[in-house]
Amino acid sequence: MRHVLKAAALALLSLSAPALADACKGRNLFDTMPADRKARIENAVRDVPFREGLLFQAEKGDHRITLVGTYHFGDARHAPMVDRLRPFITDAAALYVEAGPREESRLTEALKSDPSLMVDPDGPTLPERLTPEEWQQLSTAMADRGSPAVITSRLRPWYVSMMLGISPCMLDAMESTGGKTGGLDHLLVHQAQKAETPIRALEPWDTIFDLYADLTPAQELDMIRAALPSAAYADDYAVTLTDAYFSGNVWQIWEFGRFDAYDNSGLPKSEVDEQMSLAQQRLMDDRNRKWIKVLIDGADKARANGRGIVAAFGALHLPGQAGVLNLLQDQGYSIRRLDG
Repeated sequence: MRHVLKAAALALLSLSAPALADACKGRNLFDTMPADRKARIENAVRDVPFREGLLFQAEKGDHRITLVGTYHFGDARHAPMVDRLRPFITDAAALYVEAGPREESRLTEALKSDPSLMVDPDGPTLPERLTPEEWQQLSTAMADRGSPAVITSRLRPWYVSMMLGISPCMLDAMESTGGKTGGLDHLLVHQAQKAETPIRALEPWDTIFDLYADLTPAQELDMIRAALPSAAYADDYAVTLTDAYFSGNVWQIWEFGRFDAYDNSGLPKSEVDEQMSLAQQRLMDDRNRKWIKVLIDGADKARANGRGIVAAFGALHLPGQAGVLNLLQDQGYSIRRLDG
């Protein structure tokens, strides 16, 4: 159970994912992808606003926000971005992240004190809800991630689907490093602490538990079914998505997952699209809209002292019609890419 709790913190804490992504020795699936699927992915991302880039400046008069899209797992390739952002953080009135150290601590304690947050003690078990073939595939994948079948059987489906998206090699690296190596969010928080720059959270610590609260039983199981195929080649998946991130092809990451599910999940295309739409709404779009007020208020307070703010959050929150950059642009901010 101790390993499962560590994995839970890894899956749920946006800034404290301490696994080493570069410890995964898989292959980039774009290198062997059929040309027609690659063309479909490229076509899907073509018209998405701000589909490329990790580092941006948003300005409106004397309001200034420096925004960086992060990857929540450790990787040696984060170093240049940390160096680039160090002076911005030192000069900023505050660093805004999805969850700061206080939120991280509260979430970790909640997971330890209330197992029902990720375990369903009363309802039907996953073996009872899935087909025998699906349960066998799931229990094997979760065992690779440190969760025995007896525990997996009672885990909440939304948490299982998140865990399936994390490569076992990342979890192994987390265990071997004792949680001492973090993703870009964690590294930037460390820089802010050194510079004595205040750290602010974009949302409450328990936001994650509200995102899936009203899913139907069928939606819960479809989340697992959509995530299961990629779990079998999770190391390859991790390398593919990590390489896409560091090349700045942010929305390509999202569409890669969609087309992989089309081909391998066994779900009808309409159900895959429904799952993707639901996930985008819950995990990104709805949260982005709430963050805009926090960011604008923070920039307004900072300008009183002639300063700006820095915001660091998962890279998939940057692009799209309801992405943070487009929403700021709708509020009159001019957006300039700094890393292209």
